[in-house]
Amino acid sequence: MIEVILVDDHAILRDGLKTMIGQEEDMKVIGEATGAAQLKTMLPNLQPAVVIMDINMPETNGIELTKWIKAKYPEIKVIVLTMYKDDEYFMAAIREGASGYLLKDSPSEEVISAIRLVSQGESVIPPTMTKKLLSLHHANNKEEDNSLTPREMEVLLGLVEGLSNKEIADRLFISDKTVKIHMSNIFKKLNVKSRSQALIYAVQHKLVPLL
Repeated sequence: MIEVILVDDHAILRDGLKTMIGQEEDMKVIGEATGAAQLKTMLPNLQPAVVIMDINMPETNGIELTKWIKAKYPEIKVIVLTMYKDDEYFMAAIREGASGYLLKDSPSEEVISAIRLVSQGESVIPPTMTKKLLSLHHANNKEEDNSLTPREMEVLLGLVEGLSNKEIADRLFISDKTVKIHMSNIFKKLNVKSRSQALIYAVQHKLVPLL
């Protein structure tokens, strides 16, 4: 059973999410909070798999609260559910450890799917926000992971740009099979299990400049 806590100062939204989640057999809402202070009193006693929160809340905003949760309870996955499409909010949430970023107008099935995916260690970014992510440039303060070979860095850059394995292979003049081998090595070295997780890791650790 995937246990969820909802954090939002709007009761109507919490009620809607609680009803939606309650219709699923494999998940349930175990707590609700209107803001950071209330959530912080809950977590020592309740250990949810997933926290779903808004960004704009009283006391502490969702980005700062995400940072606090990941520092104190790194095993808890955070999904930011917000009306903001701003690049600044999106990048800040991802960098502070959010596993998912969804807009409040997302279909209900997308929210339910996101809860399942992040509880399994996946990361969820809607296509519209992925395009924004790829439009940003973070050349300043770029950090490189010395464990990745130059070729693996090239493959990782192709992944971040949204290229398929075949497109990466064509760009680098190597076979699809070789790309798969490089991708497998990247996943192992970065300790991730999917392309979306590798993308999130690359962004959070500034491994590649995003063009």
